[in-house]
Amino acid sequence: MEIVSFGRTGLKVSKLCFGTMTLGSSEWNPWALDEAESRPILKRALDLGITFFDMANWYSIGECERVVTAALTSMVPRDSLVLITKAKYPMSEDPNDQGLSRKHLLASIDASLSRMGTDYVDIFMVHAFDPDTPIEETMEALHDIVKSGKARYLGASTMFAWQFAQMNHVASENGWTAFVTMQCQYNLLYRENDRELIPYCLDQGIAVTCFSPLARGWLAASEDTRSQTDIYRERNYGDALDLKICAMVQAIATKHGATMAEVALAWVLSKEAICNPVVGAGSVSQLEDNVKALDLDLKLDEIETLDQLYRPRDVINDHVRNPMPRHLGGVLTES
Repeated sequence: MEIVSFGRTGLKVSKLCFGTMTLGSSEWNPWALDEAESRPILKRALDLGITFFDMANWYSIGECERVVTAALTSMVPRDSLVLITKAKYPMSEDPNDQGLSRKHLLASIDASLSRMGTDYVDIFMVHAFDPDTPIEETMEALHDIVKSGKARYLGASTMFAWQFAQMNHVASENGWTAFVTMQCQYNLLYRENDRELIPYCLDQGIAVTCFSPLARGWLAASEDTRSQTDIYRERNYGDALDLKICAMVQAIATKHGATMAEVALAWVLSKEAICNPVVGAGSVSQLEDNVKALDLDLKLDEIETLDQLYRPRDVINDHVRNPMPRHLGGVLTES
């Protein structure tokens, strides 16, 4: 596994980041794996050289953080891992148990570290922009979290370029800790972040990680439980041009004797602007297939063919609403 520099920081990370949204508790979502099923996948990730793991407090309502960190630290020393967790989305019905207020951020980092059984997280991310909290309040609280030693770096996910730039500007103007990484949606079917967000990050030396590199399973022809129950899969993707791109991915995969997922991930890996794709897996074999993309060299004309099929599309704004499942008083509901 290639080790790469993380933006302009001194941090070194594995080229693939393992996304753990599928690990934690099946009570949270039918496609989430319980602890016993999660451990073999995490062990295989380590065996394959992945040391970079992405979590969030909202995944399995905290159980993901507990399961993933407990498993990993039972196998390797904590300091050999680079761990992300995030905060923003509702963790309960309490109106203060969500958002990017000082109250919620300080409570969230403490709760996350308690579940993880560690005294620091490598990267603490805001999961999305919060229009209801002053940016100054958010950035000062995040700065205090770093200075307390509870987080080494700060990151952000899922927002517009102007929002991200404004948050970093406020940090800079006040001498507070700025974000060093942006995690955004990016794949062959969705490249709107090429317009403003990614160029801003490149200019500022900010590491870009991308989630959903397989477009919620469309680019892997996935028919697993998650694909069948993910409401955003059909809402965000699946028009005629998406299907045409998927067909081209399949054709290229057939030519290489590879899977569609390998081709789609290899395409993302060919983009110098992307520091790390965030890849998830619901099984050991799925993880192994994804890692094979590192060894797949697409030809320049194949990359250009895939590039040229894209057309501008509506910006995906799912993050402005509450995520679909959340835990309310011990019961999982749809928000």
